[in-house]
Amino acid sequence: MKVVLHYDAGPGLAARLGTFPGLDITICPEHDDSALWAALRDAEVLWHALKPCTASVIAAAPKLRLIQKIGIGVNTIDLDAAAARGIAVCNLPGSNAPAVAEMALMLMLATLRRLPQFDAGLRQGVFHPTPGVQDHLEELGGKTVGLLGYGAIPRHLTPILQAMGCRVIYHSRTPRADARAEYVDFDDLIRRSDILSLHIPLTPETEGVICADTLARMKPGAVLVNTARGGLVDQSALTAALASGHIGGAGLDVFAVEPPDADDPLFMCDNVVVAPHVAWVTQGTFDRSFATAAENCRRLGAGEALLHRVR
Repeated sequence: MKVVLHYDAGPGLAARLGTFPGLDITICPEHDDSALWAALRDAEVLWHALKPCTASVIAAAPKLRLIQKIGIGVNTIDLDAAAARGIAVCNLPGSNAPAVAEMALMLMLATLRRLPQFDAGLRQGVFHPTPGVQDHLEELGGKTVGLLGYGAIPRHLTPILQAMGCRVIYHSRTPRADARAEYVDFDDLIRRSDILSLHIPLTPETEGVICADTLARMKPGAVLVNTARGGLVDQSALTAALASGHIGGAGLDVFAVEPPDADDPLFMCDNVVVAPHVAWVTQGTFDRSFATAAENCRRLGAGEALLHRVR
């Protein structure tokens, strides 16, 4: 079965993918459109990561039968275009949850302790930081951490935060019977959280949910962490709230536009910790994700029901 992986795979991952029996996998880096168009002509399966799978991408693959999201969010796939061709779309819920939970925790800690400032200063020979920095250093223990959404990632994250002495509250569309945190309504989540961490999909209903009004209702000095999707946040409003000091810090792995402009005013804020949408990227995530993706290819060939079918 001919499979196209649209992702910048390193040599280790490429070698690992070569071990799956029965799969002829072509790796197309996300920046190489010509290689992608050529590979799509014979592709039966597209393993899609981050760069949008548009209607034109789908149209370029006349033999395509399955679009397999390597991850969870399918907002980067033109679902209507896939449905019009009868192409199945699947995702991988939970496969990256341990990795993203760890990244969310790391962003919380790095933001509270201004770790990037210390790292950058020490590399420039500054061993004694400006004394004013001391006034902004906080501990995670004792904080109220609010989780917007309560899927696989918050389920991993909640007991870790509680073990570190945090009070964990959450909001989702409905209360979860298995939640180990306190359910609150959205307004309470925004008002009570010392740290607000986002874990919901990007949909028309959730786009811009963290806007100027939401930020204004957060506690003075609160921290925002986003490992979900950049479109959940009005980035200009966040930048203004950070610059004013009302929002004490932000830890961001995702952005409104990816890749973001290096001159974006957000990057001028010294109370922001950033990463380039890599929360999900670990060897463990790769092992879990591609094992399931390969199983779905087997099922597709055998005419069996696919795992985690979205459309």
